[in-house]
Formats: sequence, C-alpha cells, structure tokens
Amino acid sequence: MIEYIFFDTDLRDRFVEYAASQGVSCTLQDDPMGMVVAVPEDTADDIEEALERCYGELEEEQSELVLEEEGGLSRLAGFRYNLPDGQSRRAPLQSDIANRLMAAFSLEEIRALFETVARSALEPKEEHLCKILAARKVKQD
Repeated sequence: MIEYIFFDTDLRDRFVEYAASQGVSCTLQDDPMGMVVAVPEDTADDIEEALERCYGELEEEQSELVLEEEGGLSRLAGFRYNLPDGQSRRAPLQSDIANRLMAAFSLEEIRALFETVARSALEPKEEHLCKILAARKVKQD
C-alpha cells in the first residue's frame, strides 16, 4: 500500500474523493501521527502521479493551515518505512521538515531514503564512499 498522511479531515476527505474519481479505492486509518490514507501499490503509474500531484497541492494547503494556527508548527508528521527484516516503522518529524521533504521528494523516495539509512545503521559496512563508487564504475564497465 502507498500511504499518505493528513492532519486535517477536510483535506483527507478531498484526497479520498479525488482518488475515487480516478477509480482508486482507499483505506483509511487513524495513526498517532495523523490520519493515513492508503491506496493499492498496483495503481497505474499515471493515476499514481495524479494522486501525488493532488497530495502535493493538499500538503501546501496543510502547511498554510498549520502556519495560521496559534502556536505555529506544533504538530508532528511521520513517514513509514521498513527495516531490513521487514518490520514497519514510522519516523516522526516536525511538520515543517516533513513539508520541505515532500516539496522535493515523492513519498516513495522518502521511504527509500529512510530504508537506506536504517539498513546502513543496522547492517553497517565500513566502506568509504570512494570505494563504493569505484566498485560501481567497475560493474558498469
């Protein structure tokens, strides 16, 4: 499942309505970090891209709502990722940092980043970057 997190019910419902208009059924669940909407991973690429665009627009609205709230950025956001053994985890982040990540990367890219960091932390290989790059170059040649 591809997961999207929301902190506002109206924004979540608008996303679900948009997904339904694209023929995508969603699963809703509450999470300590917010409200999660999950869509099937086998969603067609063009529809998934449309959902990502819609989510990006709604995230911008979410950012504006948070900034308008008294106290400013007082909420957390979270990104779900998998550990090398398959266990699922969620990394909590301040909303402003999560929004900046979402502005530059897709959810899949963010998940891949967290999974790479988790793998490196749990299965460390004390290799220098130049050695890794040299090995990649040899494989390409």
